[in-house]
Amino acid sequence: MRKLSEMTRRTSTVFASAMAAFWTLGSLLPGVTAAQATGSDSVIYLDQAWSQADREFYYNVTQGSAVMDYAVFMNLEVAGGQELFRSDAVSDRYGMITQAGNPRTNPDGLPVGLAKWSVAEGRWKGDYIGLTCAACHNAQLHYQGKKIRIDGGVGNTFDFVAYIGALNNAMQATLSDTAKFDRLASRAGASSPEAKADLRKRVEGDAARVNYYHATVLLGPTVAGPSRMDAISAIVNRLTSIEPNIPQNYSTPLAPTKPPFVWNAPQGSWTQWRGVQQDPIIRNMGEVMGVYMRMDLTSKTPEEGLFSSSAAVENLAKIEEQLQRLAPPKWPEEIFGKIDRNKARAGEALFANYCASCHNMWPYTWTAANKYGKRYVEVGLVPYKYVGTDPNQFEDLRPYALTRQLAPYVLPPFKDKELVPTGWLYETFQVRIPEAAIAKLKLSPEETLKLHGYREYPLPRPPETVYKAAPRDGVWATPPFMHNGSVPNLYEMLLPARQRSKTFYIGREFDPVKVGLDTTAGPGKFLYDTTQRGNSNAGHSFENGPRGNGVVGPLLTDTQRWALVEYLKSIPSEAGRVTPFGGPPNAVTGNAPWGKPPAQ
Repeated sequence: MRKLSEMTRRTSTVFASAMAAFWTLGSLLPGVTAAQATGSDSVIYLDQAWSQADREFYYNVTQGSAVMDYAVFMNLEVAGGQELFRSDAVSDRYGMITQAGNPRTNPDGLPVGLAKWSVAEGRWKGDYIGLTCAACHNAQLHYQGKKIRIDGGVGNTFDFVAYIGALNNAMQATLSDTAKFDRLASRAGASSPEAKADLRKRVEGDAARVNYYHATVLLGPTVAGPSRMDAISAIVNRLTSIEPNIPQNYSTPLAPTKPPFVWNAPQGSWTQWRGVQQDPIIRNMGEVMGVYMRMDLTSKTPEEGLFSSSAAVENLAKIEEQLQRLAPPKWPEEIFGKIDRNKARAGEALFANYCASCHNMWPYTWTAANKYGKRYVEVGLVPYKYVGTDPNQFEDLRPYALTRQLAPYVLPPFKDKELVPTGWLYETFQVRIPEAAIAKLKLSPEETLKLHGYREYPLPRPPETVYKAAPRDGVWATPPFMHNGSVPNLYEMLLPARQRSKTFYIGREFDPVKVGLDTTAGPGKFLYDTTQRGNSNAGHSFENGPRGNGVVGPLLTDTQRWALVEYLKSIPSEAGRVTPFGGPPNAVTGNAPWGKPPAQ
């Protein structure tokens, strides 16, 4: 069965037909720029090589996340009043990107990042609300009343932890307040005593799940704030502790981080902040595991349901295919101001000298072709003790985990062991759960290769305690900076670390001068404190002294800093420039010194 190919063809045909009239109309409107012609909701869309149909799919397609009953979510009130929790006002309050409904992909007008997931049969049969990739990997910059959409960017305004906390409060209030529950039942059409009893049972089950996720999975010593959560512990805790019901394996979240941007991710030799992943379907299913994917880790055997899940593998494959042709965003000079090309050229030379040994530069150095003829962009893997940035990602998890009923299924060489390294148990699930989901599709060998991104198995063991240093094209659109969002703008990234802001406010207004976020105090802004655990802004420092231990380059003059900022604004140099998946015919390859000390 060629299910992935059929799904892709059907989706593309339907979207192409639906959007044909839209594109024709947009091209005829006088006075509308190319950036603005792609939308009708006052949002400015940059040319990232996606059509509006591509965006609609990415914003609203389910990945298999099933947070709670869909009807309950759509009719749930906030804890302190009668406003619907799903309202645009509430979504905006927590930094979600609101959007108008459309009959093709979003009939109920959900914000970007939420989707309905209907399971037609089986143990998880029902309609659910769930999170999509775009909840965290999409952004909207605000500047002087304008909204600039950054597809595949960092969800810089979405306070995920606070949002789940508010959802938890809403559900608990509904269960404890008879009048509130009765209004929910009325809106959901549950009028009979039997229907109301069934509804209460559904709400109680969902409320228990959300409460546990909020109070256990996400609760750490540091308030995450907008754009951040400890994704590592959220995924690992669900897999090793919560779903298999082994509470002793729980790890306290210690490393809130921002989501990485996802353009060029399929083309990269390694992904994720710690440079630990290569296979795209394993990467993407791991993300869904952390945001309410239903899975069975308690049944005795796979025949009884062990390792089964609600993963939407076909959708994940389509999402990955779209990401392969997503371009990094080009700086819109008509909005943020002209680029000083002389400064940018000077900055390019500085970047080549001090930064490119880790970060790579267009047209990039590529890996050698694998046996499938595919090359990947070389991604720097820099020891964290060298770059000196916050180390909590490497101190986040307990070192060992109990296996209990899962011991027979742990990957060799730890099969049947009662106690194994936590990372190994996690890796076991990252293999077993996708295997079970993919097996149901009965894919051809070619479809299987495509699903795994043409990666060559067995995959190399990922390096330990390194941070990924990917190309910087489009990085200007992804504030705040560093993996934990501890630096508000690009200018401060080029300072000696001791001179950076120790506290700053995070708002929504973009700063096109220092290239980052406006950090002035104001209502509704989050105060970021770099002294709290997981929030350090040390490392990646430009100062005099030996390289390593946090020093990555020499002390720069202010003229040099501004030249580098101008260069980073200027890349990519072309709008809509997609990095070819698999590598260009004239790819430059070689063993580049990724992670080695840059020029003195």
